[in-house]
Parts: sequence; structure tokens; C-alpha cells
Amino acid sequence: MEPGKYLQVAVVGVGGVGTQVVEQLIANPIYGFQLVALTSSKRMLQPTKDLCINPVAWKDALNVSETPVDLSAVKSTLQELVKQGKKAVFIDNTSSQDVAEMYPALLSAGINVVTPNKKAFSGEAGLYQAIVQASRSGRYLHESTVGAGLPIISTLRDLVETGDKVVKIEGVFSGTMSYIFNNFSAVEGSDESFSSIVKGARAQGYTEPNPADDLNGADVARKLTILARIIPELKDDHGNFPLLHGYQSVETTSLIQDAPASAVSNGDEFMKWLPEQDAHFAQMREQAANEGSVLRYVGVVDVKNKVVKAELAKYPKTHPFATSLGGSDNIIMFHTERYGKRPLIVQGAGAGNDVTAMGVVSDILKLIRP
Repeated sequence: MEPGKYLQVAVVGVGGVGTQVVEQLIANPIYGFQLVALTSSKRMLQPTKDLCINPVAWKDALNVSETPVDLSAVKSTLQELVKQGKKAVFIDNTSSQDVAEMYPALLSAGINVVTPNKKAFSGEAGLYQAIVQASRSGRYLHESTVGAGLPIISTLRDLVETGDKVVKIEGVFSGTMSYIFNNFSAVEGSDESFSSIVKGARAQGYTEPNPADDLNGADVARKLTILARIIPELKDDHGNFPLLHGYQSVETTSLIQDAPASAVSNGDEFMKWLPEQDAHFAQMREQAANEGSVLRYVGVVDVKNKVVKAELAKYPKTHPFATSLGGSDNIIMFHTERYGKRPLIVQGAGAGNDVTAMGVVSDILKLIRP
């Protein structure tokens, strides 16, 4: 590919996912790209007239850079490249609300946006509406916001855009919740306490530093918001997107609603408090087992009844949510008019730096492919 045809790439955020994104791009020699900006939380690297960013030695160069982060400068650089007729992409690997609020301006300037950041698509409807309107000039792609590398958003869009009618989406959307309840409420039975399993999950890196951030259900609610806003039938009579206040408008069952403020704000304090809930969860597990069921934390988008909810629910031991899941897998079922008798199922690892980066890079390649 001629250098002038290369995709101009700015990578914002080079933590676990961001680093993998750059490495996966470098490892793919089929399509051309040129790094025009790299930022960490403190430093920024941009090419000069005499020096390009070396895609092999970028880490060392960024570590010694003395240039502070200036995202407005990154936007200006990309905007100038667009004016020159080049294709540019802003890759946001952060979880920043401030960065998410830049998307409308970036898109309006003809700059494409690719991101695993859920904030822009699961928050207030006004920001999401502004992004959609601005996408007439640039594309926004965010496959990895829901299932990391799993084709969840692309599958839903394909169903909708080919005229299928979505009846219901249901699934285990959280890798953390999947791991916890696959072990706590196993088909073959389990006697291990809830707090012990959460402790093990935390030790293995399956949870956030404070597991309260997983067990409150907010992550699942954000993913449901993202999917719900893609379904035309969930718009109101005036064409407004559903869930005005984003994930906060989702009916969400928190598993830590009785937790004291000190536990919610501190991971170690939370783990000290959690054993107080063991009897409650054990009783729920026993009740489910007596009914031939298991417990799973699921998300549901019920289009027919216009209900979006995240909850701890019981499923028969013969159900795919009971029999098909292992480890921290996600599983999502699409019930549609075409897939009426048997739902379309997408399953696999829904978390991890490498698979999340894969989702980001697959979106980037959609911008490059002819």
C-alpha cells in the first residue's frame, strides 16, 4: 500500500488494551497504517517533520517523551490530515467520560472513532444522539464495548439492517458474574460460600480491584443500553432513543444494595463485609437447586414489552446458560422473527486485554478494507 493511502492512527490510552491494540496492528502486515499520535495518561508522542513514530520502538519513545497529553492537539493533527484527503481514526482505549464527550466534534471533523469505552453509548441520550448525528461525516465503531472480541453489536446491526425484527435479547454479559455464578451455582452442585468464590475471582483478576464495581450490575446495564439503542422498535413515537439517562434508566438488581458506604468505596473493606451475605446467597442457591435450576446474572432486552433489565435469575439446569458456560464466558441469545424456534447464540470469552483489543482492531480494519 502506498504511504499516502495509509490509515492515519491516533491511539489514546496505552494500558493493557491499548498496548495490545498497537501490537496487533503491528503484527498485521496486510493493511497499512501510520501512527500519528500515542498518549498515555501523562505523556504524548507525535511525529515531527524529520521523525516518524517507529511502530517497533514506540514504548521506549513514549516513556521518554516530555510532551504532556493534549487531546485538542491530537484532534487538530487528525483534522489537518482529513483536510489533505487522508483517512484518520481516533482510537479511545480509555474509560474516560471527558474523552467520550469529544466524539461528536471528532466525527463532525471527518475523523473516525473506534473505542471499547462504553461511556458515550451508555450514558445520557443527548450525547448518544449527538454522536449519531455527527456520524454523517465520520464513522464510529464500538464492537468491543459489549462483548470484547465477540461479534455482538455487528450481529445485532446485521439483523436490524436486513429487516429482521428483534423480539428479545438475553444473555450473561459479564465475565465476572459468569465466573462467580458458574462456580457458586453449578449444575453439579456446590457448597462453597459466595464470598469465598468472589475472593478467588478477585485473586485471579476476574473482578475489578473492588468487586463491588462488578456486583452492582452497572456494567451489564451499560451493555444493555448500548444494544437497546440499536433496536428501532425501542425508539419512542418522536424517534428518540430509549433509556434517557442511559444505564441508570435500566432496571438493575444490585447484589450489594445493603453494603455500607465504606465497603462500596474500598475493595478490602468490601471483602470483609461480604461474608455477612453468604447465608442469603446460600438460601437462594438452595431454593434454585430444589427447583432444578441454577442462578445466573443476566441482562434482558425485551422488545415486545419494552423492558430492559439486569437481574439475578433462575434458569433450568438444561438451559444453555446452565450447561454451555465455562470460566468467564459470555453467552448472548438473539430471539428474532427469523430465529424464532431456535435463537441465534454468540458465546465465548467476553473479557481480557487480548480479545478486547481484537474487537478494536477488527473495527479499525473495517475502515481500511476496500
